[in-house]
Order: sequence, then structure tokens, then C-alpha cells
Amino acid sequence: MAALSLQSNFASLVAQNTLTNTNSMVEQAMLRLSTGYKINSAADDAAGLQISNRLELQTRGMKVAERNANDGISLLQTAEGAFDEMTNIAYRINDLATQAANGINGPDDFLAIDAEVSQLVEQLRQTYDTTNFGGVNLFSQGVATNDGGIFGGNGPVPLPIPPGGTGTATPGDVVFQIGSTTEETLRFNAATEVDNVDQVITDLANITISDQATAQDVMDLVQGTNGQGNNGPLANLVGDLGAVRAEFGATINRLDSTIKNLQNMGENISASKGRITDADFAVETANLTKNQLLMQAGTQVLGQVNQLPGLALSLLR
Repeated sequence: MAALSLQSNFASLVAQNTLTNTNSMVEQAMLRLSTGYKINSAADDAAGLQISNRLELQTRGMKVAERNANDGISLLQTAEGAFDEMTNIAYRINDLATQAANGINGPDDFLAIDAEVSQLVEQLRQTYDTTNFGGVNLFSQGVATNDGGIFGGNGPVPLPIPPGGTGTATPGDVVFQIGSTTEETLRFNAATEVDNVDQVITDLANITISDQATAQDVMDLVQGTNGQGNNGPLANLVGDLGAVRAEFGATINRLDSTIKNLQNMGENISASKGRITDADFAVETANLTKNQLLMQAGTQVLGQVNQLPGLALSLLR
């Protein structure tokens, strides 16, 4: 049994320390409930903070990569849409060639057909030269300079491989950053197919259907020798457009899968981070209630034990 003393009140010291600790726990519970996090400083969980910071860095990088992939899809869809319309123009030129091959056409008919074909070929060239994404030409920087656009092979690489990436960038490379690290890239290059389309448009522009043309002349000029339809500028254009559109379509599908994978990883990493950093409101509410009751009890007890030295005075009466 502790001695009755005026100088030292052991019970009061114990009550004070207990009350201080309880108050600290109340403050901690209130902080966690107000912020929603159980880690609000490194002192709360140093290792957990380090892990959560790495996970946060990764998730933020993946969100930007997802946006990059969506931008890439938009870029490719713009290019593929232009080639789709160019394919429709090629079909119309083929219709006109077939019409011109009919034996009932006279000189005026050939001139009319030639006029429309010339306009359609000019539209092909204009579509190729002016299609752009965000003000940057996709296929050609312009006829005067003969530079390649983003997808062309005649100009500089517009989007080089980032530092730390693998491989060597070549003209026509478009490198999409589709992950949070430099290794997670997608390199797309359709320069050969795009440049083939450019050349065939030039070949078509050199075709003239004169008023003295015969039906066989028209078929030979536009579709190929002996009208076989497999080695002329028009046949080549349709084939080259199909090839480049296949490249674009396959890459669009790949980017779509990439986005889904990034979303899946982001969900799981965010959940993992949440288990480390997020406060459990049920637990924290229970802790707050418990510690508030302990504070009330401790305050009353402290008041009682502080009166114990007063008992010593009664011995002097």
C-alpha cells in the first residue's frame, strides 16, 4: 500500500498519464475520421506509407497511359476514316472506268468521264495532303516540301522513342506510351503502305481519258493491262488502302485491349492501396466512442485521486 503523502501522489500521476494516452488516441481517431485515411503521416506507418506511395505513382502513371491510348485510338481512327473515304472515291473511279468501257460512248462522253475522274483524283490528293489531327498533318506535310506527316516515311520522326525506351526510331514510327514505365510502349509504323498510297494517287493523276480513247484504252489505263484489274493504278490504290486500313484497325483493337488491361490493373492496385491507407470507419468510430468514454472516466478519477493528499490534513486536526 502506497504511503499517504503530500509530495507524491502516485495515483494522480498514473491517472494523468492514462488520460494523456487516451486523449492522444481520441485525437488520432478524429483525424482518421476527418481525413478518411489511417496513414496521415510517416509516423502512423512508415512502411505502409512507402508502399502506398509506390502504388500511387503507378496508378497515376497508368491513368495517363490510358489517356494516351485513347488519344492514340482517336489519331488512328482519324487516319482510317480518311482512307475509308478515299476507298469510296476509288470505287467511284472504278464505276466510271466501267462506264467508259461501254461501246456506246462517244468523244463527249469520254471527256465528261475524264472530267469527273480528274476531280475525284484531285480530291484523293487533297484528302491525303490535308488530313490532320490537332493541326498536325497525318500523311503529308505538303506537296511543296514532300515531307512525311505523322504516318509518312519521307519526313522526320514526329514522336521519337522516349529516353529509356528500346529500339531505334525510324521515319514513320509513332510511339504510344501505354504504360507507367518506359518499356511499356507501342510502336506503330505504316510508312510503307502510306507512301504506296501517295505514289498511286500520283499515278492516277497522270491518267487522261482523251476524246479518242477506246473502251479498252480506258480499262488498261485505270484498271491494268488487258483490263485484268490487278496491276493498274486503281487496283493498286484499292489494295494499298485496304492494307493500310488493316494496319490501323489492328492497332486500334490492340490499343482498346491495352485500355481494358490498364483499367483492370488500376482497379486492383487502387484497391490494394486503399487497404493500406484508407481508414475503416466502423473500427475508428468504435475506437473514438471507447476512448471518449475512457476520457470521461479518467477525468472523474483524476479529480478523485487529486483529493487524496487532502486526507493527510485530517490527521493534523
